[in-house]
Amino acid sequence: MRLARDAVRVRVPATSANLGPGFDALGLALGVWDEVTVRAVAGATTVTVVGEGDGALPDGEEHLVVRAVRLGLDRAGAPQAGLELVCHNAIPHGRGMGSSAAAVVAGLVAARGLLSEPEALDDDAVLTLATQLEGHPDNAAPALLGGATAAWVDGDGPHAARIPLAPDLRPTVLVPQSQLLTHTARAVLPTQVPHADAAFNAARSALLVLALGGRTELLMAATEDRLHQDYRADAMRGTAQAVRALREAGWPAVISGAGPSVLVLERLDDATARTLEEHGWQVLDPGVATTGAHLL
Repeated sequence: MRLARDAVRVRVPATSANLGPGFDALGLALGVWDEVTVRAVAGATTVTVVGEGDGALPDGEEHLVVRAVRLGLDRAGAPQAGLELVCHNAIPHGRGMGSSAAAVVAGLVAARGLLSEPEALDDDAVLTLATQLEGHPDNAAPALLGGATAAWVDGDGPHAARIPLAPDLRPTVLVPQSQLLTHTARAVLPTQVPHADAAFNAARSALLVLALGGRTELLMAATEDRLHQDYRADAMRGTAQAVRALREAGWPAVISGAGPSVLVLERLDDATARTLEEHGWQVLDPGVATTGAHLL
């Protein structure tokens, strides 16, 4: 295997995982995009970050995109080289919008774009490697495939499938000023849950697939959860309060991924959006990213 190009540019969307009941399984790609240019060079690896993460991320081999490119090239049996990265980041970091999954998927798709035989890193291979770096495929799947996805892991590794979406689905994302690390949010979860709660979430996850496909009258019931959101409430009290208030007002609101952003699976009206902005939330109307990571 050889490198057929010395430079590629990749565009990758933000994602929201869980969508309420679909813990570690369901995800949605959002129209907020990072763009990464990767160039193979003879010298040392350098990383330039513009936008989100500027000044806070590693600027060499420890950068997550670099690690993903290296992993992809190794998987394909391609030679390594020095890398010159320029990352234009729009996805908020530490907010539950899949910034790390976007970085991993961007690096793997960039590696594929550099190869003389890109089929050596097909979508199945990219999802497998992304899950290896991420630990679970719920964000990586929609970042790679776009739209809404269901992801699962079996003895053969991770898999994902697209979920049909109603064309008029218009999610809203509420982004707070505070950050929350994913491992912090996961640390508060119990190792076991009651059987009744597991059954409750299984029913809601199935219902959510119908709601996303067009049965929007089911969205409120379909976004109920007993597996993770209440356990995380003390770690993100402002988020938990916002979700509770929105749901009491009839909006299908959930914690976005591990938080602390809030995902509402409808477009908020202007008055509600203004009120939230007055309370310090950034209100995004990103739309659904119907395509995943791709070369430009």
